[in-house]
Amino acid sequence: MNCEEAKEKINIRTVLESFNLFPVKENRKTAFYFALDREEKIPSFSVDFVKNKAFDFGTGKSYDVISIVQQMNRCSVSEALKYLEKFDFSVQNNTQIEEAVQIKNYQIIKVNEIQHPALIQYLKSRKVCEQKDLVKEIEYMLNGKKYFGIGFFNNSGGVEIRSKYSKICLGKKDFTLKKNNLNTSNDIVVFEGFFDYLTFINLESAESSISDCLILNSTAMLFKVEESLKEYDRISLFLDNDPNGNATKETIQKKYKNVEDCSLVYKDFIDLNEWFCMNTTENKF
Repeated sequence: MNCEEAKEKINIRTVLESFNLFPVKENRKTAFYFALDREEKIPSFSVDFVKNKAFDFGTGKSYDVISIVQQMNRCSVSEALKYLEKFDFSVQNNTQIEEAVQIKNYQIIKVNEIQHPALIQYLKSRKVCEQKDLVKEIEYMLNGKKYFGIGFFNNSGGVEIRSKYSKICLGKKDFTLKKNNLNTSNDIVVFEGFFDYLTFINLESAESSISDCLILNSTAMLFKVEESLKEYDRISLFLDNDPNGNATKETIQKKYKNVEDCSLVYKDFIDLNEWFCMNTTENKF
């Protein structure tokens, strides 16, 4: 893979997630992250998902997927390309994606049921408050400061933290597989993030669903579930309607049989949760 191929094929969001970097605020086409090379209180790293490029307003420097890897790994262009090959889902080889860099200097203080009014309000704003028993309230210390957020555990004991202000992972990055003992039809439903999973549970058709549910927590985790997906007779995909989600969908459709793309239901929205929030009273499956 050469530089031009890397810039075209590899999604910038996936690369940032591989370094455990998530947007502080975002919309469908752009997002703001904290800077790659310094600490700051106001995010200045602007990412354009359509152009697959980024710009640091603090330094005036432009970035693509290659220069992001160079910055984070302090490496050469050739070393950055080698790193990026692991994210090219069109290349079928035995090379696995390196583990996402874990956030260090953190401590989980308490794990409770959701009680804090701010977290309840956030769940209400995402219209999944009825599913609050499927997530936890996490109090944690990060770099000497105390925070709290909505927590969703993955299969390696890591926890995805979400709130109005945070989108991070504490501990090891991994997928979450929810097994259903009543799954006699051997079906699985695949989501990119846990808010889409909570949304799915809200839908009328999900009330009688007996499928297993797989939450990737990042499309970069696809390589970890490739063998597991072979065990299912039917795969239903609820992935994001963006370049990253589309690339992941195409990879799964090429590799497995009986794959249904359910993103058509919310084709004018970025994901299932956004669609649900806009159409709660009008649309049900």
